[in-house]
Amino acid sequence: MHHKLLKKTSFAALFTLILFSGCNRGTTEEAGGEKLVIGATMLSMQNEFIVNIADEMQKKADELGVELVSVDAERSALKQVEQVESFIAQGVDAIILNPCEVEASSAAVQKAKAANIPIINVNSATSATPTAFVGSDDVESGRIAMKHIAEKLGGKGNVFIIHGYMGQAAQLQRDKGAKEVLKNYPNIKLVAEQTGEWDRAKAMSLTENWIQSHGDKINAIFAHNDEMGMGAVKALENANLNDKVVVVSIDAIADAVQAVEKGRLDATVFQNAQEQGGKAIQTAVKIAKGEPYEKEVMVPFKLITQANVAEIAK
Repeated sequence: MHHKLLKKTSFAALFTLILFSGCNRGTTEEAGGEKLVIGATMLSMQNEFIVNIADEMQKKADELGVELVSVDAERSALKQVEQVESFIAQGVDAIILNPCEVEASSAAVQKAKAANIPIINVNSATSATPTAFVGSDDVESGRIAMKHIAEKLGGKGNVFIIHGYMGQAAQLQRDKGAKEVLKNYPNIKLVAEQTGEWDRAKAMSLTENWIQSHGDKINAIFAHNDEMGMGAVKALENANLNDKVVVVSIDAIADAVQAVEKGRLDATVFQNAQEQGGKAIQTAVKIAKGEPYEKEVMVPFKLITQANVAEIAK
C-alpha cells in the first residue's frame, strides 16, 4: 500500500473509531448537528481534469459541512475496489466513485450497494448501475465537435479522427456522436481514423504519418481529447499546414483554451469539471440524508471557439 494512502486510511480508520464509539454509524455529533462522512476514490490525481473535479468536490464538501476522505486509485481498478472496501469497513455515509474502468470498477459499485451504502459515479460510467450518476453525455461532446467541423468545412471535405483508448467509455461515446453527425454530410469523407491513446506525443506522430500519406488532402482533424488535439496542431504547424486544417478536440484543458485564444486550435468542447464535482457532493449528501435526488445529473458540454473563449480563459 502507498505510504500517503496508508496515512490517509489510518486517519480515516481512527476517525471511524471515534464515530463507532459514539454508536453513530458514519456520523459525529458536531455543534449539535451530525457530520456526514463521504469517501471518494478518484481515477488519477495525475490527470488535470480529474484534479479539477476533486478540488471542486472538496470545496463543496467544506461549504456543506461534510467530511470528505479522498483517495487516489492511480488508474488501477483493483486498487479502486480495495479502496471502496475500506470505505465500506469504515462505515462512511456515501461513496463517490470516479471509475478507472467500465467493467473492472463495477465490483466496487456492487459491494457498496450490497453494504447498503449509496455510491455515486462521477464523470465516468460502470456497467453496474450506481445509486446515482453525475457527469456529462460524451455522445453529445462528439456531436458538438463534428458539427463544428462540418460547418467550418461547408459540408464537404476530408476528415480524420484520432481516437482515445479503444473500448473506453469516452472513446466509444465520442465516436458515436461524431459518426451520427457525419451521416448527415454525404460530402464529408472520413479518410482515416486511428487511436492516439489520449496521448499528445502519439497523436503528433500519427498526424505526421497522415501528413506524409495525404498532405494537403487533410481538411479537418477531430481528436477525442485536447492532449491529442494539441499533438495534431504541433505536427500541422511543423508542416506549415495548420492554417489550412480545422482541428477540434474535447475537454478545454488550459493548453487548449490558450491555443483557441491564439487561433492555433479551432475549437475545444468544454466539459465542466467544477459542476460535476460540486453536483456529485450535493447528490451524495441528498442521498445520505434520505432526501429526494436525481438518479442522473447531466452537466452540458459547451463549444469554445475564439468568439467565446474569454468566458472560460483563466
